[in-house]
Amino acid sequence: MNLGILGGGQLARMLAMAAHPLNIKCLFLDPAADACAAPMGNLLQAAYDDPASLEHLSNECDRITFEFENVPARALEILEQSVAVAPAAVALRSANDRVVEKNLFHQLGIETAPFAQIDSEQDLLQAAEKIGVPGILKSRHSGYDGKGQAVIRDIQGVEQAWKSIGEVSAIYEGFVPFESEASIIAVRSSKGEIRFYPLVENTHNNGILTLSIPSEDHPLQALAESMVSKLSNELNYVGVIALELFKVGDKLLANEYSPRVHNSGHWTIEGALTSQFENHVRAVCDLPLGDTSAFGPSAMINIVGKLPDIDAILKVPGAHLHLYDKRARTGRKIGHITICCKDRVELKQRIEQVSNLINID
Repeated sequence: MNLGILGGGQLARMLAMAAHPLNIKCLFLDPAADACAAPMGNLLQAAYDDPASLEHLSNECDRITFEFENVPARALEILEQSVAVAPAAVALRSANDRVVEKNLFHQLGIETAPFAQIDSEQDLLQAAEKIGVPGILKSRHSGYDGKGQAVIRDIQGVEQAWKSIGEVSAIYEGFVPFESEASIIAVRSSKGEIRFYPLVENTHNNGILTLSIPSEDHPLQALAESMVSKLSNELNYVGVIALELFKVGDKLLANEYSPRVHNSGHWTIEGALTSQFENHVRAVCDLPLGDTSAFGPSAMINIVGKLPDIDAILKVPGAHLHLYDKRARTGRKIGHITICCKDRVELKQRIEQVSNLINID
């Protein structure tokens, strides 16, 4: 079977590595000549909406998927006319528009932070006065890892925030007094079967995920599963989906969803019976879903900006290093480390040990 993947970054790379043992060959479409997934399959270097390349994908591939949200939904709609695409374009379109996404959550009875659609500086001023400050302004389309966002701490900051995001259509969200950030990752088959990974608690630095720790018997696991089930069923979703959440007391508020494999699920490569990458491949290729249970305590630490001392990392018991073959630069994810331990006490020690080696505060 041939699987086409729009995008050739690290997520596509890890999808291809999971597909290989299943005798599934991958073909990537990416505009970058140095796409890091290229060594794991065949690379078509072209724009995502290049007609000739889309035709080539539809002719050569049995299934099509994508690795990140900045792929044009229109490209998927063109492919859907001639080949099976999962997740479908509708899931990408909703995730690509923060206003549509938030309205979808509310339609499904999923709570969020207070928000308002912003199309002008005057809209932003009114929203900041109504919802209150501090708050965060996010561009309505694109943007990830903290990009296209501005924090507004007082009314006087409205003008600068509006200019900083390029005066484009946006959404303003009130700050949530959350206790922690979390995510739930699920996988859904074409037959509607859904399986869930443990709820993950996440730590961010400058808008970039640095640490993910899956929970054991989290008291809000069932609530998180209910929320992501409503969403994936509404979208008739196929593949892995991640729902990012804020924990506020005994409630979970939805922040956003990702229609793809997710950074906070990288721990599953060594830490779960079936990784999120293998389960995504299984789902989109219409194969039986795998067991999502965790082997035991584990964590994932991102490597951001610069390469650490590889020898020192590999000497840490239970540490598994994943490098993406990407050139290092400030704020760029170039790899991650999964840590697997026998108990939570040891896990805490190993997280601190590895964090010190890669300069995580």
